[in-house]
Amino acid sequence: MSETSFWDKLNPRVHKNWFYFMGGLVWTGVGILLWSWAFYWLSMFSTTVLITYGATGIILGLIVYKLGFFKVAFKNIKRICEMKERNCIFAFQKWKSYILVVFMIALGITLRHSSIPKNYLAIVYLTMGGALLFSSFHFYKVLRHVRLNGNTCPEYIK
Repeated sequence: MSETSFWDKLNPRVHKNWFYFMGGLVWTGVGILLWSWAFYWLSMFSTTVLITYGATGIILGLIVYKLGFFKVAFKNIKRICEMKERNCIFAFQKWKSYILVVFMIALGITLRHSSIPKNYLAIVYLTMGGALLFSSFHFYKVLRHVRLNGNTCPEYIK
């Protein structure tokens, strides 16, 4: 029987399938949060502005998703697929990514409090939120696959 160190006992470990769910949930949550801010700001304008700026932001979000965010999602999913079965709960993303998250939060706060008109800022928020939201669905798709196929990652990920 092996001894478990003090630090190992404090390490909250979960099955790696939780990482697909957590990754998807975080990306979905942030995407919805950004969209909520954007649509709140746009609701203060005319219906024409709301529709025009809203559609522009969502279309740009699809473009950003297609040009790169889905690749980032697949890179994260592949990393999770290659993990051992049980890992620290915070390992659903790389430690370096936490620095990026803090930077993005600080940037978001700065932009919200800047003098940039909210209708223009809404386009940026819809773009980033959409790219995150659309990419998050890949995490759920892989989670469904691994749950139905005995924890084997899909071939298109490998």
